[in-house]
Amino acid sequence: MGPLSVSKSFLAAASARALGLLALALLSAFPATSQAQISPAQAAAIRDVIGARVEAMTILGGDFGLSDGNFHSTGALGAQGADVDTTVTKIGGYGDVGDPVPLGDTNIGWQPHLQGNMGYVESSDHVETAELAGDTSKLRTFAIEFGGGARFWTSQNLSFAPTVMGLFGHTDDTYYAYSEFGRQNLPQLRQLGLADWSVDTWSLRPALNAQYIVRLGRTLVTFSSDPTGFFTHGFDRSNVNEKVGGNSGFVTDKVDIDIPLDIELYGHELRTGGYLSRTDLFGDLKEGLAAQHLNEIHARLVLDFLNQLWKVQWLGVGASYLWGTAISGWTVGADVTFRF
Repeated sequence: MGPLSVSKSFLAAASARALGLLALALLSAFPATSQAQISPAQAAAIRDVIGARVEAMTILGGDFGLSDGNFHSTGALGAQGADVDTTVTKIGGYGDVGDPVPLGDTNIGWQPHLQGNMGYVESSDHVETAELAGDTSKLRTFAIEFGGGARFWTSQNLSFAPTVMGLFGHTDDTYYAYSEFGRQNLPQLRQLGLADWSVDTWSLRPALNAQYIVRLGRTLVTFSSDPTGFFTHGFDRSNVNEKVGGNSGFVTDKVDIDIPLDIELYGHELRTGGYLSRTDLFGDLKEGLAAQHLNEIHARLVLDFLNQLWKVQWLGVGASYLWGTAISGWTVGADVTFRF
């Protein structure tokens, strides 16, 4: 049986060089002098950034494979600058159902595998330089995903779980124009679908989890790798000029350790453990987050509730430190695992 993990963590003191900066796209597309018209080339450049940003935010909020939390960025893109606050809240997880059963006459065991997640992202981009200084672009994304597959055991230690999921997202943008330049160009931005827009997306998420378990007495060490892809299509746009849709992916390699401490607290055994992981980002996800990879080290301290409280395996607290390309920070929150 596999665990179904439910998490809600909070990230503070983070630096993400550019977590989808619409205002920076405007700054890079416009010349230094004020103008009243936006050229087709400038509009196309902005749409490219918006498309990557929408897909990245939908995956960040809707997929259980990436961390949630409170992000803060004061990074610069070229000579431009902005102050960005992003909050990601999610709950989700995965699990193997039941015990493995033989696959026909082979020596391979299999069991159903389920996955799901729900999340919400809110990002405020406060522009600090050039003609747009003082303007704010606020992005909100709600996303939900569900799917599954099967886990196949080729031995007691080695297993593979191919899965397919669907990810739905709704994103809307509100642009607050306080600068003279922003107020002058806001009507045209709205007409072109570059400000105050909304769009729905649908993503297909194929993935393959491979894991190998090493048993050291009661201690379990699990090595895993998760190559994951996203194929996104936009629909129900508020403006026909909006351009959303593309391909993204990530690969997460992780080492997890679970250590029973043989100490009882309130009638439950105390356990500790954690994991070390690296996630490499690709496609629009990398472009939208302006990050190539993310490392995470996680520690947990939990009480074992297996066979004592419904389907709960353990309940406790966990904390992580994250670092990588253009991002760092820490998370802390509840660590709850179910076993079916």
